[in-house]
Amino acid sequence: MLKIALKVAYLGNNFHGFARQPDLPTVEGELIKALKESGIIDEPSHAGYSIAGRTDRGVHALGNVVSFRTESRINLNQINDLLPSSIKVLGQASVHHGFKPRFARQRHYRYALAKNPFEGDWDLEKMQKGAKIFIGTHNFRNFTKRSERNPIRTIDHLEVRDSNDIIFFDVKGESFLWNMVRKIITVLINVGQGEIETSDITEFLKPQEQVFITPVSPEGLILMDVIYDNVKFVEDPYARKLFLSVLMKNYLNTRTLSAAYQEIMDNLNYKENCIYPLFNDLKVLK
Repeated sequence: MLKIALKVAYLGNNFHGFARQPDLPTVEGELIKALKESGIIDEPSHAGYSIAGRTDRGVHALGNVVSFRTESRINLNQINDLLPSSIKVLGQASVHHGFKPRFARQRHYRYALAKNPFEGDWDLEKMQKGAKIFIGTHNFRNFTKRSERNPIRTIDHLEVRDSNDIIFFDVKGESFLWNMVRKIITVLINVGQGEIETSDITEFLKPQEQVFITPVSPEGLILMDVIYDNVKFVEDPYARKLFLSVLMKNYLNTRTLSAAYQEIMDNLNYKENCIYPLFNDLKVLK
């Protein structure tokens, strides 16, 4: 009997999160169905099936991890053929029988945020200064459910960078609370837009202060990797190629839709004989 860990990539748009839910399409539901159909496991409970993390609806992943016991040889192509195109197993690793994927050395999340072309520039330097305040061990009660029993978490790395009108937020740590990463990014966006000061972040990290923070939308969040000591995944080039082809198709479809929106906006503006007059008015309507 072997214990195997799989590295799973997926686009979260069409799923109700990772974790199984009755009568709703989820990443985990599709994955377990493929593992059972391929004869790799019988029932998840019998196989000791477990996962690294439950990403929310709309969140994507390049490196979520599941593990299970099996007597079958793992053929990634067979599993991927049974999965929807937006889910692919990219690699596998043999692990010891005590391995539990949720006990990772580090998780890496990245958020990609397209700049709003109809707003002014953000203060990137101020956002980077604010990011440094989050690094270290803090009480993140204001960044998750107030009922969380243990809101103490450690952030190893938090970087904010600007690349081609996209702002990237890279956050690394051993574990994160529900909505924690997305709420941190909300705060850093507010800093960049001048709505709050970096000194406010220190106040938000005080558990006696009660602050309501709305998390940013999940669509820009990617679980980039889950890292373990002494576990080396063997990645499959063909699986990566399959997933890349799906991404390219979706990307081109999105660009086509954006181009259509841009053309409609341009025509609306040109009919007013000036550039972007409507957007100034629309800000009042938000």
